[in-house]
Amino acid sequence: MNRTDPIDDPRRQWLIRALAAGFFGASSAGAQAITFGIFGSRPRKLPPGQSIYGLSGQVSVNDKEATLATQIRPGDTVQTGQNSEIVFVVNTHSMILRGDSKLVIEAPDGASNTGSPESFIISGLRMISGKLLSVSRNSPMKVTSSTATIGIRGTGFYVESEPDRTYFCTCYGATEVQANADPTSRENVSARHHDRPLYIVTDGGAGNNIRNAPFINHTDQELALIETLVGRKTPFVFSNDIYTGPRRTY
Repeated sequence: MNRTDPIDDPRRQWLIRALAAGFFGASSAGAQAITFGIFGSRPRKLPPGQSIYGLSGQVSVNDKEATLATQIRPGDTVQTGQNSEIVFVVNTHSMILRGDSKLVIEAPDGASNTGSPESFIISGLRMISGKLLSVSRNSPMKVTSSTATIGIRGTGFYVESEPDRTYFCTCYGATEVQANADPTSRENVSARHHDRPLYIVTDGGAGNNIRNAPFINHTDQELALIETLVGRKTPFVFSNDIYTGPRRTY
């Protein structure tokens, strides 16, 4: 598969076009109006006390309908309906949770949800189902899905969780990937720019449950957005070509 294949979902094409208009300072007032209309303001670091940058469709936190005023902390469960999405921050972690997804944000054992800085530490992200793009720095944690356990060392990553398969892309940084059903299927990945996407499966046999995968369903512009929300930049520079991924092939 060519990693420059276009994004097929028209809704995501429109969203990414709007994001690009905000980041690249489009001269068209209409283009900037699209960006601000979706998210309310040009992307910038979220102020203290604000968790959610933008949401659309059906989004709930702990089974209650989410609004822009909803706070999200470790211990919470975030869920989206069909054709829905939420962009949010917890501590130094920034995320986009796509439609038809359910995410449990795990707190360290014994932690209390008091609102203190310590209570916002994330020990792990449990993907019950769906798709998540996330960035963090200097914040080790664990990501689990139905088929995989991934150690995160401060990384940009994208994950899709299905009952019998997990897609995982180390967008940049270092990760440790292991198949849940087969401890001998283990990979250490160090990536600068989506260098080694993987499928973690259940039917490959001992030592063969991790396979190379194509680059799919996430963009550098989305990574730039969520890094901006926590006051950082991506560790790579990308062009204004908003529909292409890294120019490599598998």
